[in-house]
Amino acid sequence: MEEMKKTIGARGLLAAAAVVLCMGSLAVSTEETKQKQLRFRENGEFKILQVADMHYADGKTTRCRDVLPSEMASCSDLNTTAFLRRMILAEKPDLIVFTGDNIYASDATDAARSLDAAFSPAISSSIPWAAVLGNHDQESALSREGVMRHIVSLNHTLSRVNPTGVDDIDGFGNYNLEVHGVEGSGFENKSVLNLYLLDSGDYSTVPSIHGYGWIKPSQQVWFQRTSMKLQRAYMSQPEAQEAPAPGLAYFHIPLPEFASVDSSNYTGVNQDGISSPSVNSGFFTTMVEAGDVKAVFTGHDHLNDFCGEYTGIQLCYGGGFGYHAYGKAGWARRARVVQATLQKTDEASWGPLMSIKTWKRLDYQNLTAIDVQVLWSNSTAGGT
Repeated sequence: MEEMKKTIGARGLLAAAAVVLCMGSLAVSTEETKQKQLRFRENGEFKILQVADMHYADGKTTRCRDVLPSEMASCSDLNTTAFLRRMILAEKPDLIVFTGDNIYASDATDAARSLDAAFSPAISSSIPWAAVLGNHDQESALSREGVMRHIVSLNHTLSRVNPTGVDDIDGFGNYNLEVHGVEGSGFENKSVLNLYLLDSGDYSTVPSIHGYGWIKPSQQVWFQRTSMKLQRAYMSQPEAQEAPAPGLAYFHIPLPEFASVDSSNYTGVNQDGISSPSVNSGFFTTMVEAGDVKAVFTGHDHLNDFCGEYTGIQLCYGGGFGYHAYGKAGWARRARVVQATLQKTDEASWGPLMSIKTWKRLDYQNLTAIDVQVLWSNSTAGGT
């Protein structure tokens, strides 16, 4: 109840923000004209690699933090690059999502060059990728908007500065991605998995409120409207479904509700505490009300890598990935993988989503996989 009392009038503000959103321009941004359609593979699977907190700076001249003494002399940003390349080769993801603090801008001589280097393994792989911002990406000559505009200019990215038709929305890097069914199936023109990516901000700009930023009412209204539109499309003909297509949300700073996940009910570890905003803007409640989001994935707290269910939504950390980011000597850098799998139909084709599971890989020689976990299945969720 205390968390709910701390909400900053979110419901009233959401209604006001809705009026502003309706006045948005209808101009189509240039980055959205190059979007590639994501879809499930012919084997009925779609795999997402989450990369949290690379903290990239100047490459080989940037030293690692919190590694074993025997590793320190030869360790640099290039270890982060090598880890990402190995993960791409090992998992062969269909999409890579970078959940903020992609660069540690205050240590970067040239932020644009650091961004290019940080994302280079994804770019050279030709795999679609998307990114959101953390609280350190803009701490250089490039503004927060400038960082996001540079990201959307890079090859093979699906990132967007902000959604089409919405001029007045807080932050930069709020957008959604649709993942369609297998080509040739009855769901090839339907999004069977929806991804929501949001800018969770950096630091509070309200003098009386200290600490980190939060997801604002204008962003929540955009999410509500987008979710509603996607649900209507999915539950309409052809192949009309009785329940919404599952959704996943990706952003950087964890919500206050992460602290409410019972330690007996999660897989992974909490070694960092929960560094969420000091106010609760109500976005978790907004997602619960929407009814389609099954899991949230964040970064920010590098030594946390747990996934746990709270009020019907799995709240998950990616775990610290980058070697210039703070960590814990002897505790391996890691990445989270999410795999969504479709139902097989009676006609030997592919239908709606059957399950979502996750695991992590550690940056050891054999990229050890740990903590395999089913986040959602249509049998436990009452079917689709």
